[in-house]
Amino acid sequence: MRVSALWRHPVKGVGAERLTRTALVPGRCLPGDRAFAIAQEGVEADGSWMPCRNFVRGAKAGTLMAVGARTEGARTTFSHPERPELTVRLPEEGARLVDWIAPLYPANRPAPTRLIAATEQGMTDADFPSISILSDASRAELEAKVGHPLDRRRFRGNIWLEGLEPWAEWDWIGRRIRIGGAVLEVRERNTRCRATHSDPVTGREDTDVLRHLFDGWGHRDFGVYAVCIEGGEVAEGDEAALA
Repeated sequence: MRVSALWRHPVKGVGAERLTRTALVPGRCLPGDRAFAIAQEGVEADGSWMPCRNFVRGAKAGTLMAVGARTEGARTTFSHPERPELTVRLPEEGARLVDWIAPLYPANRPAPTRLIAATEQGMTDADFPSISILSDASRAELEAKVGHPLDRRRFRGNIWLEGLEPWAEWDWIGRRIRIGGAVLEVRERNTRCRATHSDPVTGREDTDVLRHLFDGWGHRDFGVYAVCIEGGEVAEGDEAALA
């Protein structure tokens, strides 16, 4: 098995950024992943972990799935096919990002209000400092069921692996895997939401991924959540093996 791609999401639900390498730290999420989140109207948040329902995310606004991110030093540039590029320093200029996404957000949803900085855990989807691991082979199986390619960005994962059998990751729960210079412990499956329905290029819903998962395999899971227990560098092309 090898690492085929690395991704992080600087702001939860807003922007995907591809990496060539990163350094994992024990007990923390992938560096810079979901380091910020945008609270919705009526939510009091202080940066401590809270469930997804409190924040802006692709399940509520598929248009956000087409937001890209690029970090250079202390500044992050956000892009979208329907918006001009925005370069901001976070969290200081968080209000500018909130204003920037406002036209992309549905009027019938609680409005985005403010950017919050997450604790070291990150505002991950699981209630622990999770790093998600996904399989290109499983994605290929799902693509065959769907009938067209599925961009990795639909699944907002961190570490993509190639060279394993489809759905082999289901047998990893409770086991350890060495990826590059780091060791992770696989904790649980990743149950998916409607964010996967939207094309990350256009931001438009085009595929009922949840239905295809359930019809094909009897669940709505794709990928697994893991925790880093031994830190080290991970890069595209690195080997991976179960410990």
